[in-house]
Amino acid sequence: MTNKRVQLGRKILSANEEYAQENQNLLREKGKYCLNMISSPGSGKTAILARTISDVRDRVKIGVVEGDIQTDIDAERIRATNAPAIQINTDGACHLSATQVNAALHQIGLNELDLVVIENVGNLVCPTAFELGEDGKVVVLSVAEGDDKPAKYPAIFSKAKVLLLNKIDLVNMGAVDFDVDKAMADAKRLNKDIEIFCISAKTGEGMADWYDWLIRKAGK
Repeated sequence: MTNKRVQLGRKILSANEEYAQENQNLLREKGKYCLNMISSPGSGKTAILARTISDVRDRVKIGVVEGDIQTDIDAERIRATNAPAIQINTDGACHLSATQVNAALHQIGLNELDLVVIENVGNLVCPTAFELGEDGKVVVLSVAEGDDKPAKYPAIFSKAKVLLLNKIDLVNMGAVDFDVDKAMADAKRLNKDIEIFCISAKTGEGMADWYDWLIRKAGK
């Protein structure tokens, strides 16, 4: 009996990669910067986006593609800031696909925007493997989650352009045991170029530095 090697004609992610390239081409054609925001559930992604949109609206026009397993709760929070938001419900899938994002980009009104943020499904693992055509990834880590996350989930921290350490006010008031220096050092070991901002979407602490980075990337 001879062994036969089965050649797969297409990589598992090849269809996603094709749409990701199409998304990237569309965004570049329109001259729009795009970020893919990834985190665990409850890290504060939507709160960060809502505050960011409100605070920089005079400088940068932001649209949001919202990914959730169910409901449009987060999209409604974004729309309350008068920013456009397209909701995608994955019905159980743990990440957004480039195909889904492609449809959203054609609905969101790119001509009126400077920046598109894709708020991915809450998960530090699955979304990392699926490119969506973005210019870069932003990983959000809440201090309530523990300072070991960069070491335990290295893939997203090694790929991200930005790490937002959110809810830093909890550290300042001694409400959580989180070693900021350790988390930052672990992230830097994985990715020496990662930009790190310690922020609080609730109090506004540190948000100005994040805004400055965002405005530069949006070309404003």
